[in-house]
This record gives sequence, structure tokens and C-alpha cells, in this order.
Amino acid sequence: MEDITILVVDDEFRIRKLLKDFLLKENFKVLEAEDGEKALQIFDEEREKINLILLDVMMPKLDGWSVLRQIRQESKVPVIMLTARGEEQDELFGFELGVDEYVSKPFSPKILIARIKAILSRTSQKEKEKKSFDGIEIDAEGRTVTVDGKIVELSLREYELLKYLLDNENVALSRDKILNNVWNYDYYGDSRTIDSHIKKIRHKLGKKGKYIKTIRGVGYKFEIK
Repeated sequence: MEDITILVVDDEFRIRKLLKDFLLKENFKVLEAEDGEKALQIFDEEREKINLILLDVMMPKLDGWSVLRQIRQESKVPVIMLTARGEEQDELFGFELGVDEYVSKPFSPKILIARIKAILSRTSQKEKEKKSFDGIEIDAEGRTVTVDGKIVELSLREYELLKYLLDNENVALSRDKILNNVWNYDYYGDSRTIDSHIKKIRHKLGKKGKYIKTIRGVGYKFEIK
């Protein structure tokens, strides 16, 4: 993929070099930062060019969680968190903050590249259509959601999950089906990840959040009655 720039943030030089080498082989452009403060500085200077961020959690000066919080205040750029910890609670916390993927070290560079391409493919698709659901309007081309004319700030994963529910209006969707279609690969974590995202989406939709129904023992359904 040409003209795609990825910001690699990790305090370990060998990890940055490994990632950079693999990314360059795929014709990605690479920016590097060795700590959280440097990452935010580069992001502020190059945000219009950066298409995706690979972000380590444990770093000096400013950790990955803090960097992610600041970025999410002003940008929906896809973020993949890299961490040596693989605890379930850490993953759920990351998704709560708006992370799009969560990869535990050690990882397969080839698999990571595949996940990067999957995310970039989804974010670059230009679907020229708008759909409205009782005041909830989703613009697939602009990747925006408005409620009664007001823009709702959603992370990439929240947007894709809501869009999947809307595209399947009145259909009961199992958690496994949601994971396979929204996360786009076999996810081995806890399905409570979906519940966490649904909770945030409902909150952001305000009164319209009631249209996302919980189907006990199954999953969720978007239904207007």
C-alpha cells in the first residue's frame, strides 16, 4: 500500500526496527517514536499524514494509555496497542479507551501486517450512501454518525459495530457473528468486549441508544418500534 504512513511507538529499539523492516517491505512509510511524549509531538506535526498508529503500552515519560487518551480527544486514527501483558482486563480497558486492535508480545509480524491491512482496507472503503434510522444518520462515505443532526464521536470499532447493527436492522446477531464480522478475524478474547462497546455506543446515542436491544442468551439487535 503506497502513501500510507504508520507511526510506530515503542521504547525498545529492536521492536521498532523489526516493525519498520516489515512495514517498509510492504511499501508503508514509517515514522518512529521512542516514548509517549515524542509520539504526541510527531502526531501533532504529522497527523494529516498518519493513517495508523502502532502503540506500545509500557513506555517512559508517558505510557500508551495516556497517549491514546490524548489522541482520542481529537482523532479517530486507527490504533493498534502492543503490550507484553495479555490479561483480559487490560484488553477490555484498551477497548474502553478506543483502541482498534490489541496485540500481545511476542507477536508474529506477518499476522500483525495482515491485521494492519484489514483495518486500512476497512477505513479506506468509500461507500457512497447515507442511511437514517429515526434520527440516527450514518454516512458511510464520511464515516460519520449524527443523532438529530449532532455529530456523535465514535472510535473506529464503535462505528463499525454500530454500522453492522444498522445494516442488519431487526436481525438478532449472536456475539460470535458480531466478532467475526466486525473484528474481522478469529478473536480469542472474552465476548464481553462487545458488551463494553455496546454500552459506550448506547451512552453516546443518548435516548436513541434504546434501539440497541439485548437478546438474552444470543447477542444484540437494532430495532425501532
